[in-house]
Amino acid sequence: MLLEGKKAVVTGGSRGIGKAIAIKLAQSGADVAVNYNSNSSLAQEVVKQLEGFGRKSISIKADVSKYSEAEELIQKAGSEFGRIDILVNNAGITRDALLIKMKEEQWDDVISANLKSVFNCTKAVSRLMMKQRQGRIINISSVIGIIGNAGQGNYSASKAGIIGFSKTAARELGARGVTVNVIAPGYIQTDMTDQFTDSMREQLLTQIPLKKLGATEDVANLAGFLASDEASYITGQVIHVDGGMVML
Repeated sequence: MLLEGKKAVVTGGSRGIGKAIAIKLAQSGADVAVNYNSNSSLAQEVVKQLEGFGRKSISIKADVSKYSEAEELIQKAGSEFGRIDILVNNAGITRDALLIKMKEEQWDDVISANLKSVFNCTKAVSRLMMKQRQGRIINISSVIGIIGNAGQGNYSASKAGIIGFSKTAARELGARGVTVNVIAPGYIQTDMTDQFTDSMREQLLTQIPLKKLGATEDVANLAGFLASDEASYITGQVIHVDGGMVML
C-alpha cells in the first residue's frame, strides 16, 4: 500500500486511462476524487468500484478547461479530503483534421481541453501542495506530442505543450517538495483504438517493437509509482509507455 492515507484527484477519471489510474491509486491505498465533465453515471460506477477497495471516493463534475471550474474542483476535493497529495491531469479530447481543413474551433477546443486544463488544475493545486511542502503532479501527454501525427496538429501541439509546461512547473515547485512528471503513452487499448480496422492495427504494430498495443493498466502502473514516495527524487521527466514505439 504505497499510497496509504494519500488523497488524489484524477481529471477525466470516469473512463479509459483516467479510470485505470483512479483504480490503481485506490488499490495502492489512496482516497480518490474522480473528475468528469459529462457522464455522471460512468463516474459513479468508478466511485463504487474504488469504494469496493475500502477507499473513500467522490465524483466531481467540472469542465477543467475553465479555470473557475478547475479551481472549484480542487477546492471541493481539498475540503472533502482535508488535503491533496496527488493530482493526475488526464482529461483530454481529439478533434482530428488535416491542417488545411482544420477549423479554428477544432484547434481552440483541443488546446483548451488538453493543455489549458493542465495549467488550470496545476495552478489551482500548487498553493495547497506548496503549503504542505509535498505533492505529486502527473500529467498525461502522448508520444504524438513528441513525434507529431498527420491530422492531429491540434492534439500534437497540446500534448507537446504539456511537456514544456510540466518541466517549467517542476523547476518552480521543486523547492517545496512538489514533483511534476509526464507520462507519454503510445497506442493504448481504449474505446478509440477499438475502432481501428484490422489493416490499421497491422500497420500500427509494425511501428511497435513489442508488437502489441498497451493496456490502460500499463499507464496506471507508472502513475502509481510516480505518485508514491519511491519516486520522490524524480521530477521534470517524460516517461514513455509505448512498447518501444518512440526511442530518443
